[in-house]
Amino acid sequence: MTRWWPLLLLLLGPAVSAAEIRSLDVRYEDGFYTMRSEAWFDVGIEPMYDVFSSWELSTEFSSAIVEARDLAPDASGRPGFYSVARGCVLFFCKSLTRQGYVERNRPQLLRAIADPARSDFEVSDETWEFATDDGGTVITYTLLMKPAFWVPPAIGPFVIKQTLKNKAGQALDRIESIARTYDATGRIVVD
Repeated sequence: MTRWWPLLLLLLGPAVSAAEIRSLDVRYEDGFYTMRSEAWFDVGIEPMYDVFSSWELSTEFSSAIVEARDLAPDASGRPGFYSVARGCVLFFCKSLTRQGYVERNRPQLLRAIADPARSDFEVSDETWEFATDDGGTVITYTLLMKPAFWVPPAIGPFVIKQTLKNKAGQALDRIESIARTYDATGRIVVD
């Protein structure tokens, strides 16, 4: 029976996600959280760009996001986004809204900037940079965020940093799986 396990691993191997975090750094200073990560996905750049540029898909790969949608372009022609995340820091739970606009340079760059007047953040600026690498795609993500709500000073920054790190790792496999459903017409097919 033991001689069958290499065959079983060979058969199961392709179903296992190849996504990997290459680096991840989260910092807190003077009320601002910064995060920078680099992840590699075993999927081409176009499908990866499509997954990240559709806010409606974010509920499929992030357990923290409970509502998300793409919004019509603003007066400047910039596409909009809206999302609601549900998060807890110890026993403090809160729904966090972000609404703003997106800057695009397909397929190399996405940038989402939240409007503080319509968001629970004084600052929320995210950038995804896409590059082909080793038959897949490397995505470099940067976040600059300052909540517009009270965070317990003694423990809040540490817990938020840990939550950002944990959620990033948990989403990788789901993101890669969704991107693999990209079809020749450029549609993402989600079951």
